[in-house]
Amino acid sequence: MTAAAPDPERLARALARVLGPVTVDGMRRLSGGASRETWALDACSAGGARHELVLRRDPGGHAGSTSRATEYDVLCSAHAAGVAAPEPVLLLEPGDGLGDGFVMRRVAGETIARKILRDEEFAAARAGLAQQCGEQAARIHRIDVATVATSTLQVLGAREQLAQYRGVLDALGEPHAAFELGLRWLDENVPVPSHGQPRLVHGDFRNGNLVVGPDGLRAVLDWELAHLGDPVEDLGWLCVKSWRFGATDRPVGGFGDYTTLLDAYAAAGGGRVELDALRYWEAFGTLKWGVICAMQATLHTSGRVRSVELAALGRRVAEMEWDLLALLDELARG
Repeated sequence: MTAAAPDPERLARALARVLGPVTVDGMRRLSGGASRETWALDACSAGGARHELVLRRDPGGHAGSTSRATEYDVLCSAHAAGVAAPEPVLLLEPGDGLGDGFVMRRVAGETIARKILRDEEFAAARAGLAQQCGEQAARIHRIDVATVATSTLQVLGAREQLAQYRGVLDALGEPHAAFELGLRWLDENVPVPSHGQPRLVHGDFRNGNLVVGPDGLRAVLDWELAHLGDPVEDLGWLCVKSWRFGATDRPVGGFGDYTTLLDAYAAAGGGRVELDALRYWEAFGTLKWGVICAMQATLHTSGRVRSVELAALGRRVAEMEWDLLALLDELARG
């Protein structure tokens, strides 16, 4: 079912609180999903100023990993701290009649990983992306968590998340020996967090959520999975093989190497991270994505959500199992 576009007149009235009188046009859907939507739009003032914006919302007040209000708060803190993140503009209010959501500035650039990793247009950008990702990750992890709505951000370290994914796997009722082995290894090898106290973690720091131009990294998107935990999780997630989109010889997102990422992270104030800790979170991310794929496939096969996309994710479970076994073998060999 195609989602109905937000009412432009209601949105214009809401935007008037921060932009003055505007009209809204050029609205177009940027992402799928029945509960969470992303819309591009332009807000135009009578004086001719044009504001290129993005609306993220849950039309029915759907409770996701975080509320849109919490995501907005995290985005505000990130932008204020100098992270390359979209500028927040407006948090919607219940009286706006538009659901739970917020508006931010639109950042021009590409997010499709296969284009970023292959097109000649981004050749120069690829050369610097690992360094830029290290720098941006360090800025994220240096954010004072007191500036964020910490009361609504979960603390999710390795053990808390292992318990979560163990519960998901058990609920599926399917045999996945590779995931069982992975859970055991991960539980036995949890690294001591290098930063001590839990820090702000983006939670989905990877290709697909990075806006890239010919000049390099322009913005980090999608803060809805932000939580408190071990920040090395973000670095490991960026290195999961699935997010390399075929460029497997470059472990950092398909565009860089571990040393460049970690050196840039340390130089930007993130602290020195041992490669073993990053590789642990890379293995963790591989298991996590595999369990998520299995969970999504079950939504389709059970008939609860009939979706070709979910079915296709189900076909990737075996790929994740293979990747996890190969990675665990590599780590065991040192």
